[in-house]
Amino acid sequence: MLGVLSTALLLVAVAALFVGSASISPRAVLSAMAGRAAPESVERVVTLSIRLPRIAVAALAGGALAVAGVAFQALTRNPLAEPSVLGVSSGAAFGVVLGQSLGLGLTFLEAAGLTAFAFAGALLAAGAVYLIAAVGRGLSIQTLLLAGVIVGIFFSAAITVVISLLDFNRLGGVIHWLLGNLAPIPPGALGLFALLAAVGFWLVASHARELNLMALGEETALVLGVGAERLKLTIFVGASLLTASVVAFTGPIGFVGLIVPHALRILLGSDNRLLVPASLLGGGIFLLVADTVARNVVAPAEMSVGVITSLCGAPFFVYLLRTRYRANL
Repeated sequence: MLGVLSTALLLVAVAALFVGSASISPRAVLSAMAGRAAPESVERVVTLSIRLPRIAVAALAGGALAVAGVAFQALTRNPLAEPSVLGVSSGAAFGVVLGQSLGLGLTFLEAAGLTAFAFAGALLAAGAVYLIAAVGRGLSIQTLLLAGVIVGIFFSAAITVVISLLDFNRLGGVIHWLLGNLAPIPPGALGLFALLAAVGFWLVASHARELNLMALGEETALVLGVGAERLKLTIFVGASLLTASVVAFTGPIGFVGLIVPHALRILLGSDNRLLVPASLLGGGIFLLVADTVARNVVAPAEMSVGVITSLCGAPFFVYLLRTRYRANL
């Protein structure tokens, strides 16, 4: 299955490379990829400087958000937990807006600073949701959703306060970023994004077996040798780092961590040892398809990819809430 998903991701990436608002023939794209196009030609610039980096950003961001969704769902034992639903994306977005208001951009060091702000905001939001929702021995769907709504509203209000203090000339860029934007980023920042996503993925994937045992309950997991508190901290840090890195470089993009894990559970089951790497690939496929649609549906204009994922995710969330998990409310 991982081989199938890897092949699908490669095929979708190749298809996205040939599709766009610019009228470039497949032969010209192949020529640019082979290095035969002139250095300043439109074909080379569009293919290598715009489409290819954007494909890399979409695959990284989608995989990171899907793995973060799996991690939060396994840790809270709640199938509707997801970075945007829990308010974690809003916390990370507040951190990034705060960093942007201080003048941070996308050079390597500034991107590292933005990610640090996003990581702090994501950790703060995740911790707040957990403390609000942790009543008794479990996290009910109702309490978790309400806690996520509360924390999300708080950080959205905080973002509005910071935005209202920004210079008008900088306001348009911030608003565009808040909608979820997969514009190409500089190579240094892209490398940092990949590194941070890899660290977050490793923190989650290396504890997949323990997450399986946590599904049996904390007491049972302790008997089987799992340190529940240490595991919670590690997974919260890993999932928050994944969310923060995505928000820092692309803006808040919702529902990827809800749709992809649920679709893969239907195909693969709930074993996190398989579900985590599968979500990395499946999330990349989903967001890459969504971004390709966003780039072409209103061409030559462009729709934010966050709008596409929200249009897919909102009805999917309502469907899950009203059918599969109604009994737990």
